[in-house]
Amino acid sequence: MPTLCESDITSLEDIEDIVQSGDLTRNDRLAGRKRVVPKTRTGRKYETKDTDVPCGDSIIPGTQRIYVKTWGCSHNNSDSEYMAGQLAAYGYKIIDDRLLADLWLLNSCTVKSPAEDHFRNEIKTARELGKLLVVAGCVPQGQPRATYLQGLSVIGVQQIDRVVEVVEEALKGHSVRLFGQKKTSGKKVGGAALNLPKIRKNPLIEIIAINTGCLNQCTYCKTKHARGELGSYPPEEIVARAKQSFEEGVVEIWLTSEDTGAYGHDIGVTLPELLWQLVEVIPEGAMLRLGMTNPPYILEHLEEMEKILNHPRVYGFLHVPVQSGSDSVLMDMKREYCLSDFKHVVDFLQERVSGITIATDIICGFPTETEDDFEETVKLVDVYHFPSLFINQFFPRPGTIAAKLPRIPPPQVKKRTKRLSELFQSYQPYKNRENELYTVLVTEESHDKQYYVGHNKYYEQVLVPKKQKFMGKMVDVRIESTGKFYMMGQLVGRETDGRNVKRPEGVPPPLKKGQVSGVVLQQEDTSTSVLTKTDLVIFALVVLTITSVFRMWTIFQNFVQI
Repeated sequence: MPTLCESDITSLEDIEDIVQSGDLTRNDRLAGRKRVVPKTRTGRKYETKDTDVPCGDSIIPGTQRIYVKTWGCSHNNSDSEYMAGQLAAYGYKIIDDRLLADLWLLNSCTVKSPAEDHFRNEIKTARELGKLLVVAGCVPQGQPRATYLQGLSVIGVQQIDRVVEVVEEALKGHSVRLFGQKKTSGKKVGGAALNLPKIRKNPLIEIIAINTGCLNQCTYCKTKHARGELGSYPPEEIVARAKQSFEEGVVEIWLTSEDTGAYGHDIGVTLPELLWQLVEVIPEGAMLRLGMTNPPYILEHLEEMEKILNHPRVYGFLHVPVQSGSDSVLMDMKREYCLSDFKHVVDFLQERVSGITIATDIICGFPTETEDDFEETVKLVDVYHFPSLFINQFFPRPGTIAAKLPRIPPPQVKKRTKRLSELFQSYQPYKNRENELYTVLVTEESHDKQYYVGHNKYYEQVLVPKKQKFMGKMVDVRIESTGKFYMMGQLVGRETDGRNVKRPEGVPPPLKKGQVSGVVLQQEDTSTSVLTKTDLVIFALVVLTITSVFRMWTIFQNFVQI
């Protein structure tokens, strides 16, 4: 006889039509219940298995430990600071020990193949260790269908304000993918709000992304696939973030983006207009550092940039990537400028901004680069002796035009890279600086942890004795010795002389390392955020209790009916 599920039930008009005339009535079923005697069950062993992932309805949000790792540029680092801040503000604990973490949040970079390789290996390690994963950054945004990302929860580069939601779902064992762009009135904007909570990696330095994306279509660049077209933040939002940072003890601001020179083209504002507004709110003794700008857009504002870079609260520093000394290669890269444009920028600023530091980037081994092209690049470096030079081998990035071009043999690329590196190492930018006097802003610790690191007006690195009283202060130093990448300074005068060690005017001590930006200030003004957090935890506990009671009642009912 077919079961009910196998029979045709399309003609049923009411659930009661399922009951047939020969079935037992409710009274018949209950009549013999008084004779049922519960039996003690023996011989069965019930095992409870410990699991790293609790059932979805038994998770208390905001109680787990999160490990955050970042690759890439300062924009990526800012995104990670925002994500960590939101998670910490919600209650999650951000930790440095990945083995103790319940979930890993990995923020990736797609500029070079080695960076993506490290990212892929970290995912493999996390899976081997049984860790829950959420991935973010330019790799999943630019390659969402990559095989090794399948099944993982993903946060798009413009969705970092929803990191708490994604982490919660990942902890429940769900896979969530949030991509898409932030838009206002149908127009792309810079991204998530700048006033979100964040945990600064360095409590003395605030990284502010002023825009995302760019206006170029470089044939080798994968970042364009991830960050997309230009989207700028309004000046008032950037200025407000800067003011809040100084109120929290920050003494140095970095402006960042994929191309700071292109800022404002989409909203009718120029970079100099933004910078003049920022200069007005920077306290005396605090400093502003500009991010990378491509030659075509800085050319539009050279006269204004000269004035800004000469301002005492702005570092005389500019990062302008040239990528190649050959016009032919620049054309194949679609860089939208020629070598003479780049030289004009450098010559103009070096002539009018005394002591300015110009940093640049060069790609060795672009597929169409000939030996003559490479010699043009060598000549450029030999003439300008850039104090900061980032030399990169060409890496074909999936989906780019350059990746489809025939590659130069790797040994030849390595040979060119080695030759350019040797030229860079051959000159000493800080030669004969002994006994020079500088005022440096001390903000970091050296990699070997033996010194503190300060920067003078030209953003040149000066090592000073590791004394806590120097950190976050303007310190007067005399240069005693120099190296390829640094100068060694000693305090001028006595340590008891307060004139040679000064805190930037009106800037309070910085937040403690790991403290969430913005949250403390909000709690001083109102108890709303504290009450909301408490209510959330209480609500979660109540739901958990009710769920457990309901399950026990259901088990009891089933047991009684046996």
